[in-house]
Amino acid sequence: MSQTAHGSSPHLVRRIGVTVSYVICLVGSMIGVGVFGGTPISEAAGGLLSTDATHLAPASPAFSVWTLIYVALGAYTLWQWWDRRDPRGIGWWVALSLLLNAAWILSVQADLIWVSVGVIAVLLVVLARTFATLLGTRPRSTAEAAVADGTVGLYLGWVSVATCANVAAALAGAGFTGGGYPEVWAVAVLVVVAAIGVTLAVVGRGRLAVAATLTWGLAWIAVARTDEPYSMGVAVVAGVAAAVVALSALGLRLRAERVPT
Repeated sequence: MSQTAHGSSPHLVRRIGVTVSYVICLVGSMIGVGVFGGTPISEAAGGLLSTDATHLAPASPAFSVWTLIYVALGAYTLWQWWDRRDPRGIGWWVALSLLLNAAWILSVQADLIWVSVGVIAVLLVVLARTFATLLGTRPRSTAEAAVADGTVGLYLGWVSVATCANVAAALAGAGFTGGGYPEVWAVAVLVVVAAIGVTLAVVGRGRLAVAATLTWGLAWIAVARTDEPYSMGVAVVAGVAAAVVALSALGLRLRAERVPT
């Protein structure tokens, strides 16, 4: 009895750790939208993360995706209490991503824009590591595929786009103008993001969650560039990038489903 209890103790600590991290993340998100008197993210750091701050800033409706991501993370938090043993070993990685999420919001609130770049870069690495871990083992059920693989995919896809926007904001705050050609730099970054999206589709064998939020973010960058700062070139490239990522994932998913396992 004592051996069983002792053996389950690390799993209990992990479940509690994920849950506490999720609560901290939720509180941080509420601070980020001004619920507790904090400055909304779009107005913090001198407005560097607002829709019209850079050529890589998505339009404001894009950020509604966080509602879906937080709901999905909540579903994962609840599910891991039922799953108990975390055989695929992602629990602590998810907990770390939740704490980094909160740290990013607080750093922006404190006008520490370059600190926020460092935080979101680490968050991106953590999510990529978690995504790679999930690719190494198949989900044991449809529920696990949704709350584990699906949640991490949604999270990773959006943070990939958000990282680019964050770096662009920090550079703008430092006075970098791309040598007078900010649109050229924006197009180059969008091409890289599209390449990353296609790569994730290939290694993920057409996993749709990561492609969905990547496509979402790119599409809203396209929409945003029909307004200030206006750039039809960036809008077109962002739209094409969104289509390439979406079609790559869909094509690979259909191909994977036709191949017998």
